[in-house]
Amino acid sequence: MSATSAPAALFQPVRLGAITLPNRMVMAPMTRARAQEDGTPSTLMAEYYGQRATAGLIVAESTHPTPLGAIGPNAPALFTDAHQDGWAEVTDAVHRRGGRVFLQLMHAGRLAHPGFLPGGAQPVAPSAVTARTEVFTPSGRAPAVLPRALTEKEIAGLVSDFVNAASRAVAAGLDGVEIHAANGYLLHQFLADNANTRTDRWGGDARGRTRLTTEITRAVADTIGPHRTGLRISPSNPFGDLDEIDPYGTYTALVRGLAPLDLAYLHHSETGTDLDPAIRELWPTALIVTPRPAGTGKEDAVAGALTRGADLVSFGRDYLANPDLVHRCRTGAPLNETRPEGFYGGGAHGYTDYPTLNSTDESRHTKSAATRTGAVSASVSSAGRTSARR
Repeated sequence: MSATSAPAALFQPVRLGAITLPNRMVMAPMTRARAQEDGTPSTLMAEYYGQRATAGLIVAESTHPTPLGAIGPNAPALFTDAHQDGWAEVTDAVHRRGGRVFLQLMHAGRLAHPGFLPGGAQPVAPSAVTARTEVFTPSGRAPAVLPRALTEKEIAGLVSDFVNAASRAVAAGLDGVEIHAANGYLLHQFLADNANTRTDRWGGDARGRTRLTTEITRAVADTIGPHRTGLRISPSNPFGDLDEIDPYGTYTALVRGLAPLDLAYLHHSETGTDLDPAIRELWPTALIVTPRPAGTGKEDAVAGALTRGADLVSFGRDYLANPDLVHRCRTGAPLNETRPEGFYGGGAHGYTDYPTLNSTDESRHTKSAATRTGAVSASVSSAGRTSARR
């Protein structure tokens, strides 16, 4: 992406809920596994998000609202005072630099693992159906295990868990929360036919499979305000071994049910089907889009998403390596390359040590000055040695 081809609309302000964003570039939520062992956000996380505060909106990484919802080791959480204090530090770092940040609330469901769940607990899911995939564990990737089906009482408890976490997010100063019903995790598992084989009111037809996502989103919006509440969906995404027989029917039903709530936004991953324009037509507020890849390049994918009605565009890996992505896109500067060894876990390497254009320019200036100073010093030293020989 470069300014020579980046659409001008990308750098225009836009309204989202109760706040105005200075540009339409959204930093997508991406798991980085830098929290403390108990799920408390680290000081390093505060630095990382603060570095990227020029994004129109940051959606901070998947955060579990209950112990059984963790996605892996060192994933952040939000259900204790310590967690809340950690997120307050992150929020302060972003706000001090003029940024805006929502927090994504996510439950891993059957993609969790006993290797990192409290007491080696069995993961939970809509139904006792094993995902044919691998998951992250403290000792590396391993096959997903058989989950147990959630009880009616536990499902009701999940609604409370999300509401409590959302309340803590607002208390920590975050601008809002994004409910994660995408990418193979618990709420997406409820939406998908092959993971949700329930015959009670939480399964069956589209109304049943969308019920939990609808109830959690409505309960959160009722508690913290719809202007602070967003929803993430990724129709037809097979991640986590999910299969949706009728994504058009499922997601139009979901969107129709939630549209009257007047939420801050819907975050939608394009499918390249007639579902995309249908969602734009049905959704009344801001639409954040993760563009479908275009064969002609990222610039065309972004431009296409805006042309098709996206209000904002979500950027993923480019934000990992480019804290100043907005500036680079606006000025046509080249992007840093990502370092995969720093994607998940570890310290500053591949996390907070990516250079900005300013730091690179300053480094070049410093090196240039040092070279000039060194040349002068060498000349003086040489002159001194010559004089001494005389």
